[in-house]
Amino acid sequence: MAEAQVKHHDYHLVDPSPWPVVGSISAFIMAVGAIGWMHHMYAAAPIVFGIGTIGVLYTMASWWGDVIREAQYKGDHTRVVQISHRYGMILFIASEVMFFVAWFWAFFNSALFPADAVHATRDAVFGCGAGTAMGACSVPGTWPPHGIETFDPWHLPLLNTLLLLTSGTTVTWAHHALLENDRQGLKYGLILTIVLGACFTCVQAYEYAHAAFGFSGNIYGATFFMATGFHGFHVLVGTIFLTVCLIRAYAGHFTPTQHLGFEFAANSPLGTGTSSTWCGCSCSSASMSGSTARKPWRTARISRKPL
Repeated sequence: MAEAQVKHHDYHLVDPSPWPVVGSISAFIMAVGAIGWMHHMYAAAPIVFGIGTIGVLYTMASWWGDVIREAQYKGDHTRVVQISHRYGMILFIASEVMFFVAWFWAFFNSALFPADAVHATRDAVFGCGAGTAMGACSVPGTWPPHGIETFDPWHLPLLNTLLLLTSGTTVTWAHHALLENDRQGLKYGLILTIVLGACFTCVQAYEYAHAAFGFSGNIYGATFFMATGFHGFHVLVGTIFLTVCLIRAYAGHFTPTQHLGFEFAANSPLGTGTSSTWCGCSCSSASMSGSTARKPWRTARISRKPL
């Protein structure tokens, strides 16, 4: 009977786990609470949201703890299993690329073709709303929209881009230190990367707090905050990933030949220097922040002809 439990293959047959069900229920509770809170549907909405959030966080910690035990102590993540993990990470990064392509496409479509009829129709149907200066929709074919004061691209956007690029060098240092089995270099590199990521988040929060335009009411604000906001969220998540890696490094985890979790965290949104996707995303975000010379474009010159 004991012989039947011996594994004679390199694949990992996952044990039954409660976390998918627990996580789904917790996410549903969190969503119900968030919707009720935003729409002021019932007084207990913040409590419901908090319960759901706690459930999601508990699921994340427990589930990822199981994965760490499988990799670190049980030896379930063989070379064959790691290949599947790498394919999954590649597909995830590819989906993230297309996710941000959509937001930048929306921004540059409006920036390069402001005189298109679709933009005038959108303004006529939805108006300019809150967050836009009076008369912002009164000048068709103008970019940025009339009344929008953009950020100076050589100020905070440039600083944040440099912070991300520098974090890429420090996380690369940590990775090479791990490959050389330099535990102190691994820890120092991770600490510096986490500090840089936290600084980026603080600078972006300050930038948002002092923005002269809002999210709603204009296509510039909507695309700017969606693209840079999601990018900032990814950096925050990457910072958390690397913080977990730092804790694991102090616990003695990772070896020069077995550190797939670290590689995935290093190639997360914070590892800008190791992923051209996030470098381009950061630089494009800076260009979105930049003040463009406002002038009305001639419709005959800039409008696209129908196919």
